[in-house]
Amino acid sequence: MTEQELTNGRGRPIVTMVVSVILATAFGFSAGLVAGQPVVRDLVDSYFSPNALSEAEITEQSEAVAELLQTEEDRRISTVESVSPAVVSVVVSKDMPVFEQYYSDPFGGIFGDFPGMQIPQLRQKGTERQDVGAGTGFFVSADGMIVTNRHVVADESADYTVVTSDGEKHTAQVLGRDPSNDLAVLKIDGENWPFLPFTTNEPRVGQSVVAIGYSLGQFSNTVSAGIISGLSRDITAGDGRGNSEQLYDVIQTDAAINPGNSGGPLLNLDGQVVGMNVAVEQNAQGIGFALPANDIRRVVDSVVETGKISRPFLGVRYLMINEDLAKSNQLTVDYGALVVRGDSQTDLAVTPGSPADKAGIVENDIILEVNGERLDEDNPLTRAIRDLRAGDTVHLKILHHGEEMEVEAVLIERE
Repeated sequence: MTEQELTNGRGRPIVTMVVSVILATAFGFSAGLVAGQPVVRDLVDSYFSPNALSEAEITEQSEAVAELLQTEEDRRISTVESVSPAVVSVVVSKDMPVFEQYYSDPFGGIFGDFPGMQIPQLRQKGTERQDVGAGTGFFVSADGMIVTNRHVVADESADYTVVTSDGEKHTAQVLGRDPSNDLAVLKIDGENWPFLPFTTNEPRVGQSVVAIGYSLGQFSNTVSAGIISGLSRDITAGDGRGNSEQLYDVIQTDAAINPGNSGGPLLNLDGQVVGMNVAVEQNAQGIGFALPANDIRRVVDSVVETGKISRPFLGVRYLMINEDLAKSNQLTVDYGALVVRGDSQTDLAVTPGSPADKAGIVENDIILEVNGERLDEDNPLTRAIRDLRAGDTVHLKILHHGEEMEVEAVLIERE
């Protein structure tokens, strides 16, 4: 694995992602049900006791609950109505080959016009501009800056069109694709575009959220509602074509995220962006994932400040060490990042001239710590440096030729 985690929708193909995750706490729910049985019995006993609520009190409380539920529904409707103009569709188009059928005589006409001698064949007849995929995005500034998932706009040879909520089409320019997260920034011409603010509060499990997206690549501004059901999830996401990447600290939600929703906003009931829809677990219901707002905001800030997405680069390929890897390779430690070359001759363990190279790191070294933080499968090298900036000095503890030593490296910008 490299520092850069591997890169990774109508009737047309849809840009989407598939997630591979393991949920290890499913047993907790059934245990909670068993533990809760005495409470249910106590409630039943109290209901028939002399101190039970009167019919009028029960009615009053029921009306209060109904009012609360109605209030949340009104807030949800109000949120959707206010934010929908800021959500857009991102359509992918490119020149595709067009084929025509013709008939050919494989025997060169030696049998004349004998029936059955003409074989149907296909040949290319130029190219035709076609829509080949779609995703979702949303405005983050009044001057037309839009964010979406990188995998929606991954094809550098394609053209991208933004379709706003009024159905108007606008040519989009890709300002940047994040090399270490599934984020990209687009821009269209114009001013006074409606845009979505980011939440200033940390998301909380149980918080009500709304997901909006271009569902299944056909239905614009499709809305689904749910709650945040988990935080700080690490997942491996793939696009079904062999590409995959590691995503860290993502938000888990039971709000339905469908193919084509990629890049759409996950919002709280105040209409603030909590996250960006990114992936769905296809082997389970009610498990979707979103990139957190802070990650999106950092990318937007980088583009505003520098005109591009800037990420730090150390310059190594690595594998995270666990007990099995340590045992099979007779390593002296069972944690850290083992610096290794890839399968291709050009996949060098250490990039020549990189910060790692200048610090003296070589193939088969093990990076044990970054700035005092131990590296392991829960805290891989990519996570340890992702929030740093080009120009930052990192202190590395490494195992070099069997000996522990400390070195420093000045991070550069990833190209």
